[in-house]
Amino acid sequence: MRALPILIIIFSMAIPLNSCVKKETKSDMNILYLHHSTGGVIWQGNKSSIVTRAIRKASPGLAEALGGKAVIPALFDEYNKENGKDYLIREMNFPKASPYGWNNYPYDYYNIWVRNQGNQAYKEEPTLEMLTRDYQVIIFKHCYPVSSIKADQDSADINSDYKSLANYKLQYNALRDKLLEFPETKFIVWTGAVQTKARLTEEEALRSREFFNWVKEEWDQVNDNIYLWDFYTLETEGELYLKDEYATSPEDSHPNYVFARKAADLLFNRIIDVIEKNGNTTTLTGEKK
Repeated sequence: MRALPILIIIFSMAIPLNSCVKKETKSDMNILYLHHSTGGVIWQGNKSSIVTRAIRKASPGLAEALGGKAVIPALFDEYNKENGKDYLIREMNFPKASPYGWNNYPYDYYNIWVRNQGNQAYKEEPTLEMLTRDYQVIIFKHCYPVSSIKADQDSADINSDYKSLANYKLQYNALRDKLLEFPETKFIVWTGAVQTKARLTEEEALRSREFFNWVKEEWDQVNDNIYLWDFYTLETEGELYLKDEYATSPEDSHPNYVFARKAADLLFNRIIDVIEKNGNTTTLTGEKK
C-alpha cells in the first residue's frame, strides 16, 4: 500500500516538474516509433519500477527526467555522443485507445493511411501525409493478436477487419503502394509478433508463419524506402510459437525483459543501419553482417 501515497505525491509534482523537462526538439533525423504494448516492452528494454511505469503513462518526459529513461532512446543518446550525430527518436501509441480503438493490425494501418488518407487526421490519428512532414524514419508494428489468423472466407475483402491471410495480403499490398509515395521517408516494418503455444492454435501459427514469410520473401522489394526488422524470427528462432523462455509467461505473450533487452539492441542496430547504410550491413534481425 505504500506505493499509492508515493504515486499521489509524484503526480502532484508532475505539472511543475513537467515545465522543467527539456522541451522536445527537432533534428535533421527525426525518427518515429509507433507501438502498443509489445513495442513498449522493447522500447523500455528493461524492467522499470511500478512508479516509473505509472509516471511514463502520464508523462514519458517526466519519467525520463526522474531517471527512468528507456533503453532505445538511451542507446541513441550514447550513439549521438560517440559519433557526433543528432538523431532524435520519439515514441507514439498508434492508434490510441480512443477514439479510434486499440487496434494496430494490417486493416488498421490500411484504414487510417490508405482508405482515409489525406491532410486531415482520421479519428484523431495522423495520416502518412501528416507524419512524413516531420519524420524521416517511421517504424511501425503489430501486437501479437495479429497472429490469430483465421481461415480465409469465400472471398477476400480489403475493407474488412477479419484477420485472414487473403485480407492481410490485400491490405499489405495497398500499404506498400502508399509507403512508396513518400520516397524521402524510410519505413521500418516489423514482421509481426506471435503468441505462445498456449495461446495460439497450430493452424493459426502455421498461417502466421506463412504470412510473415510472404512479407519477407514476396512483399518486401529491393532498392526502395521500405525495410524490415524480423521480430518474428527473433521470437520463434525458427519454430512456430513465441518461445516460452522469451515470454512474460506461457499464458502471456508479451516478451519478457531479458528478451526485450536483446531485441532492443538488435532493433537499434537495424535502425542505424537503415539510416546510414540503407540496411546493407545488418541482417533482417539486426545482427551485423
